Amino acid sequence: MGRSKAGPLRDLYDDYASRLAGPPWQGLSLVEVEERRPLEGAERRAREASLLLDALPKDAWVVALDERGRGMDSPAFAQLLSDQADRGTANAVFLIGGASGFDESVRQRADRLLSLGAMTWPHMLVRCLLAEQLFRARSILTGHPYHRA
Repeated sequence: MGRSKAGPLRDLYDDYASRLAGPPWQGLSLVEVEERRPLEGAERRAREASLLLDALPKDAWVVALDERGRGMDSPAFAQLLSDQADRGTANAVFLIGGASGFDESVRQRADRLLSLGAMTWPHMLVRCLLAEQLFRARSILTGHPYHRA
């Protein structure tokens, strides 16, 4: 949810996204949706859910970044992605909700709920955190020394 603006957070996201181009993954693409009407509470969550769910590819494996989700360390995250690739998953989609959180319909559609920790993070920073963890996961899976455990 939301639109990124030019600046340091967008630059950081773009840096990690550029590192993910090429094999074994096809890279990272960012699809942004935004609700501009001044809706509140359940009405806003429902509208944002509609925008998010409508943007999903039909065959997507969906991970919703949600405070109710399961946390995991970087090697476990890498293994999760590897397992999905082994199952033939072509499209892994990570959903970042709006400030009001996800509507239950998003949680129901998600194949997994993933928590980035107990703290609340700004949406634009979550994009950077996720892009870095995807790069770290690829580094773990390919034996690159970026991840020093």
